[in-house]
Amino acid sequence: MFKGSLVALVTPFRDGKVDEKAFQDFVAWQIAEGTNGLVPCGTTGESPTLSHAEHDRVIELCIEVAKPSKVPVMAGTGSNSTEEAIRLTKHAKKAGADAALIVTPYYNKPTQEGLYLHYKAIHDAVELPIYIYNIPGRSVINMTVETMERLARLPNIVGVKCATGDIQRPLLERVAIGDKWVQLSGDDGMALPYRAQGGDGCISVTANIAPRMLSEMHAAWDKGDVQAAMQINRRLMPLHEALFVETSPGPVKYAASLIGKSLADCRLPLAPTMDATRAKVKTAMTNAGLLN
Repeated sequence: MFKGSLVALVTPFRDGKVDEKAFQDFVAWQIAEGTNGLVPCGTTGESPTLSHAEHDRVIELCIEVAKPSKVPVMAGTGSNSTEEAIRLTKHAKKAGADAALIVTPYYNKPTQEGLYLHYKAIHDAVELPIYIYNIPGRSVINMTVETMERLARLPNIVGVKCATGDIQRPLLERVAIGDKWVQLSGDDGMALPYRAQGGDGCISVTANIAPRMLSEMHAAWDKGDVQAAMQINRRLMPLHEALFVETSPGPVKYAASLIGKSLADCRLPLAPTMDATRAKVKTAMTNAGLLN
């Protein structure tokens, strides 16, 4: 169900509140531009700063728009509290999400056994396909291939969003777990190398502002037109880098504001992006053909 270009959706804010209309308009635009899957309430959606009520509502808003078009929704439902992750995942299932994206618990620093028990508890409590989000740069811990293989034996743990920066991981996981395992890159700049190592797609930050180009890149790869895919990737690479000059999603929300899709506002503790960062983002977008 999940392959190709998926977007880690930003959450637009206006006057400190979730801008529901802007968000739904944005989701509709993503679908029209060819995005293959929608991921609300992830890191890029500023999930740590959303209240529970806001978190639930954003997922509901996304599904309302996506359902008629049958574009799948993978709802971010992770937490460093297992009970909270279960509650969020239960809500996502009730709202009609197609899967849950669950980040490895941050700050707690669980052992590999703790990671296994965390995901197993969520798996046993909610009957919904689960994707592990392995991002040691933010969560500190790195789930091993061995722990992932153990979790993959559970019927509803079906794949991973990998943001380890380790290009060997998709191949190692493919060898250990097999072809049924869905592997999605969490790093835009590694999306094509990840696919070459056995990956199925990418959950993308850049797709917030270049959805059609990234959809076309993955479509070209799937058709075997590696040269076309590489040309798009080369064109977007400076933008991938510019969007992470500062902590995401600050730069990408500024980029979205330049094309009229969201205000640039992030919630504290994320500060407004610096002028130098804005200049780099604007230049990269212009060079990619996204701005005149």
